[in-house]
Amino acid sequence: MTFEQQWIEYDYNPFVLFSSSGKVLSLNNEAQYLLGSVDKNTIFEIATTHASTSFGFKTTFLELEFGRYRFFGITVGYENESEIGIRFYQIPTLTFSAPKPMGDLTNIYTLIDLCISTNSIGSDVLYTKTLDPTIPEVRLHPDNFIKLLNKIYQGLQESEEITTTLFYRVGEHIKFDEKKYSLFTIEIKGENFSKKYSSEIEILAEANNLYATVKENEISINIPMITE
Repeated sequence: MTFEQQWIEYDYNPFVLFSSSGKVLSLNNEAQYLLGSVDKNTIFEIATTHASTSFGFKTTFLELEFGRYRFFGITVGYENESEIGIRFYQIPTLTFSAPKPMGDLTNIYTLIDLCISTNSIGSDVLYTKTLDPTIPEVRLHPDNFIKLLNKIYQGLQESEEITTTLFYRVGEHIKFDEKKYSLFTIEIKGENFSKKYSSEIEILAEANNLYATVKENEISINIPMITE
């Protein structure tokens, strides 16, 4: 692999090269993770839709979101009829200025299971979960964190199904005292979210020294991987 190819391979922005029929010819490391969140045919359609009308490159600024990925633009290029490439530009790494979370080393899976069990009692909601099994114990205040999770589940109680996903935020980190910590996210979704819970969730997240993103039917909590 040449030095130039290594730059593409380890670029923070996903890059995919397709054949004219939509077959993936090559992709960089970040694009491999992206394809876990979106079908390759969707990416191919975006590339062909936003390609220049003649050979060359075209950059388009638009907002795209696939799972945990958010983009503000793309560049599409082709020099012949057999190959077309697309590069996505990620919205900058998550940063926030809350103090370093403290507390006890806590098993995050136990807290999630406890909250799901509590909120499912007497409820017709279907609870599903997809949890990355490699998240270690991290520093949290368990009681405060349980209050935060319960409030999120309460806000989604009018949904038929509530999905909980736990995953690493690949390539993202936060600094405390000049030391970098990786981040992971708990993402909880449902068809219906009561917005009256939004401010309470944000206040509880702040009380836990965590960052929460509240969208229409989805709430994400971003947690530093503090294990010492």
